[in-house]
Amino acid sequence: MTDERPGGIRRWVTTVNHRDIGVLYLIFGTCSGLLGGVDAMMIRTDALSPRPGVWKTGTYDALFTTHGLTMLLLFAGPVIFGVANYFVPILVGADDMAFPRINAVGFWVLPPAALLMRAGIVTDLLGFPDTGGPLATGWTLYPPLSTAMPNPDIDLVLLGLHLSGLGTIMAGINVVVTIFVSREVSWAELDIFSWTMLVTGGLVIFAFPVLGSALVMLLCDRNLGTTFFATPGGGPMLWQNLFWFFGHPEVYILVLPPMGLLSYILPRFAGRRLFGFRSVVYSTLAIGVLSFGVWAHHMFATGMDPRLQASFMAVTLAIAVPSAVKTFNWMATLWNGTLRLDAPLLFCLGAIANFVVGGVTGVFLAAIPVDRVLHGTYYVVGHFHFMLVGTSVFALFAACYYWFPLLTGRRYDPYLAKLHFWLSAVGVAVTFSVLLVLGMDGLPRRMATYPPRFAPLQMAATVCAYVLGVGQLVWLWNMVRSLLWGEPAGDDPWNCRELNFPSPEWEWFAEHRR
Repeated sequence: MTDERPGGIRRWVTTVNHRDIGVLYLIFGTCSGLLGGVDAMMIRTDALSPRPGVWKTGTYDALFTTHGLTMLLLFAGPVIFGVANYFVPILVGADDMAFPRINAVGFWVLPPAALLMRAGIVTDLLGFPDTGGPLATGWTLYPPLSTAMPNPDIDLVLLGLHLSGLGTIMAGINVVVTIFVSREVSWAELDIFSWTMLVTGGLVIFAFPVLGSALVMLLCDRNLGTTFFATPGGGPMLWQNLFWFFGHPEVYILVLPPMGLLSYILPRFAGRRLFGFRSVVYSTLAIGVLSFGVWAHHMFATGMDPRLQASFMAVTLAIAVPSAVKTFNWMATLWNGTLRLDAPLLFCLGAIANFVVGGVTGVFLAAIPVDRVLHGTYYVVGHFHFMLVGTSVFALFAACYYWFPLLTGRRYDPYLAKLHFWLSAVGVAVTFSVLLVLGMDGLPRRMATYPPRFAPLQMAATVCAYVLGVGQLVWLWNMVRSLLWGEPAGDDPWNCRELNFPSPEWEWFAEHRR
């Protein structure tokens, strides 16, 4: 089999091969995640003192803005679609994605989007004058703050968000069409990760156009004199409805694929088939449908009609049921299994534990009276990060360790991998648990200063955030070191054939690796 792709930089700039584009997504997402992690460490460093110290107040506001936008839209999404680009065609038996050129365009709009979205924070930290300053509206971009601030960086960020949204829509359409049209397996044989990517692609197709429309209206308000989000006409409420109609499905866009990865990887290290495969698929479909009926639980504090609040509370509580189905299926898969406590399984177990904590704390926020007390506090930050960092990122690390030998042909250092897990597990558990406690004690989030009585807990959260950060440096060193000098991995490093777990991707690479 001859590889006709060009070599060098030309290969990566002109490629339409799904595996190459998957690698580009993964590299871009990893770099964005490291930048977003630096933002987080800078935020936590400022929180060491109850008074403004390390950063200016405006810089602090910009840091949590760019941190949120970067991690949600430039890190987690691209990494997820990188995994999907690489493996979904192989898993479903397709030669490539359905639309290879659109697939390439969907990736190449992301680098300029990242430049637009992060330009302001870079110029602020470097001290460049007359740049308008960094974006300090919060990642939700609520009017009237986002419409009233005469800051050109807001327009750049809105354009960057629009570009990233277009790229994500292209990726979502490609995944859906590939699974529907290009697969060579029956629906009954479709693997669980491809099922979750199919639902995720559907969520993208319905959610991201709403964000794009809202961004265009906000740009028109800022530059053309329109009044879509003018305060006298209830514009801020309109923005919140449009934004959260996108924003809450976006949470599941970032959580469902990692759930699929857990369901795919966990059985291979538990020595058992996935318990209740069909119920896991049905729960995924249920989450996809219900995710569009919960957006206004972010708006319980806005004074909307109590009857509407009650309906959104009911749907928000209902979406916990299919989430619990997945959790019990994972636990049943582990029950009486022959567990191999390698790095992929450790991160799967950590993801499940964090998902339980994040899910339970989210159920409390679904209750209207509780939400009104905790809305806008650090409790929300702790809950959200248990879900996105403790669950999604841990599942992505499980996939990283599971597929690293396949992607590179080399083994990683298992001791460094386990050190990475324990540093990450301790960092996540303590940091975000402390934030939950701070929120229950009434400390507002997004504040550069805070009363001195909260200083001990804030210091504890910061120290454990440093532990979490050190863990990611261990991971980065392990990946680079193993890529350069790791031992050869062979065609079946996890003994899947011996354990009677046929894996299409490993079989494909065993056949095609040269």
